[in-house]
Amino acid sequence: MRAWLIRMMAVFVLVFAGGCSSTRSQGPIARPGDRLERRGDEIVVAGQYFHTGAPVVLWTDPGGYDAYRVERRFARMDESGWDSIKDGLPSPNRYNQRLTGDPAMDEANRGGGWELDDLRGVVDQFVLHYDVCGTSRTCFRVLHDLRGLSVHFMLDIDGTIYQTLDVKERAWHATKANTRSVGIEIANIGAYPSSDSPPLQEWYTRDAQGRTRITLPARFGDGGLRAPGRAGRPSRDDPVSGVINDSELVMYDLTDAQYESLIRLTAALHRALPEIRLDYPRAPGGGVLPRALDDDEFRSFRGVLGHWHVQENKVDPGPALDWERVVGGARELLSR
Repeated sequence: MRAWLIRMMAVFVLVFAGGCSSTRSQGPIARPGDRLERRGDEIVVAGQYFHTGAPVVLWTDPGGYDAYRVERRFARMDESGWDSIKDGLPSPNRYNQRLTGDPAMDEANRGGGWELDDLRGVVDQFVLHYDVCGTSRTCFRVLHDLRGLSVHFMLDIDGTIYQTLDVKERAWHATKANTRSVGIEIANIGAYPSSDSPPLQEWYTRDAQGRTRITLPARFGDGGLRAPGRAGRPSRDDPVSGVINDSELVMYDLTDAQYESLIRLTAALHRALPEIRLDYPRAPGGGVLPRALDDDEFRSFRGVLGHWHVQENKVDPGPALDWERVVGGARELLSR
């Protein structure tokens, strides 16, 4: 009996040592309480992290914007709770569940526990907005605190991406597109009838070299920018004009930092949710379609689109957005 026990202990030691040796060859063993470091470029889709290669601040991060919270973010603490604001907002939540039409799946997802494969069968659009607020900090204050709305992502003028909700949630940003879409608010003061419009005059000036600069109004303070050195100029010096949903409009372009981050986010979303195809609604000549999609077109479209493609009364993300730079850039990034 003793000899048998000794032999079994020897076998146990050999197997255990071999297992540990194999595990060590694949990397250090995680111990309870070890902290898992993030890179700071991850977005969250159905509870899973996906890298973007761009700066990302999650709703759980210090300085993040949390659309799960009921209270106002930019109000005095004693005036921010639901009891203080319920007369001005229709609901304590600014989002709800994506419904699939399958009662069993909807019941299974009631607690928020989406399987990624299930979400991939529901989400097939990425809707681009400009925020008419100029910075993401102001955008969240207006959307969340004042209007009772939400969006999954905000893209600041310095290229910082803020995620406010897991993509599994149905954010309230684009009416009939909400159930099947991911939404992003791009920091830009917006499009107007002429370049002399007061918002454009306030936000953009020419420097001594004749180049256009973004001039953050003094009332915005530091704007909440994390990398202000990357937020100085629109990608093109001159304003861009165009007709969208029968309106002649003028606006300044996004910053290069915004384009770089938007390209990377678009690529990451396509990898996470492949039904968001890397294409946009096209006019007969091949450029972006400058009008809202009709019902049949909207039903069949999968990919990247503007708010103006969803609703006839919208014009964002405006005539300056370089659609091929965004979508073509995402394609090129994923082909490397």
